[in-house]
Amino acid sequence: MHNRRAFLQSLVVAGASAALPSRASAESKSLLVFTKSSGFEHEVVKQIDGKPSIVENVIKAICKKHGYDVHCTKDGGIFSSEELAKFTAIFFFTTGDLTQVGTDKNPSMSADGKQKLLAAISGGTGFVGSHAAADTFHTQPDPQDLSNRYIAHGDKSDPYLLMLGGEFIVHGSTPRLQAANLVIEDPKFPGLEGVRSPIEFTEEWYSLKDFAPDLHVIASLDTKGMTGECYNRPAYPMTWARMYGAGRVFYTAIGDRPENWNNPFFLNLLDGGLRFAMRDANAELSGNLNTAAPGSAVIPPKNKSSR
Repeated sequence: MHNRRAFLQSLVVAGASAALPSRASAESKSLLVFTKSSGFEHEVVKQIDGKPSIVENVIKAICKKHGYDVHCTKDGGIFSSEELAKFTAIFFFTTGDLTQVGTDKNPSMSADGKQKLLAAISGGTGFVGSHAAADTFHTQPDPQDLSNRYIAHGDKSDPYLLMLGGEFIVHGSTPRLQAANLVIEDPKFPGLEGVRSPIEFTEEWYSLKDFAPDLHVIASLDTKGMTGECYNRPAYPMTWARMYGAGRVFYTAIGDRPENWNNPFFLNLLDGGLRFAMRDANAELSGNLNTAAPGSAVIPPKNKSSR
């Protein structure tokens, strides 16, 4: 396992450098990369023997191309510190209630820190979330049987989820990974130049709900032919952008598989989302939820075999 991980680490760093265009920023900008796991800890954010995780290495490689400073941490205390104000944007690959120490035992975010995070984004700080960023701050209560996740909470969702624009319900388990088609709803979004729609991709696909009505859907998941009750629903958003106050928000549910952090499509999409959040690339933000995914409000049947 250690040798495989070392190989993946070197592969994703090399792949990130090769796949991404160089576009150094004339203005010094800084990104906070936050990867605390209060819930399930994904392989891609684990630090082995004190070495940076796959996510940290890839994000650093992207930011190096654009001249962005990067600070990586799992310490939630940073959101209550004066340091927060210096970041142009914030990247999340997180799980669970971050105000709890939880799984990885790293210091938690305070309730005040959570408010300062949301205030910073509303005030103009960009936000980028990958995969498990939607498995964070679930609307409470979040019982072990996950029953509350199958209820549409709308504007009563957790404030973090209202900022993000959607919430993770479950993913399939048999199989956990499967190939499916992503329909590109906005081929002009930064990083998607030249991508033909649909694109087949293998991932641990999240079933999501409570989409913000103003979402600009960048890519939707074509659920036809997918295995698992949680995908027994019409197509729904998988990647989107929106404004939260003055802050630019980008989220993609892709990111579970270590191999995907070396995939050119994903790397370029992530690169575009980061540049968008950093205000180095502009994008169309007209709300297209009703046309791109008109059945997105459908919540799938509860599947006891899904997580």
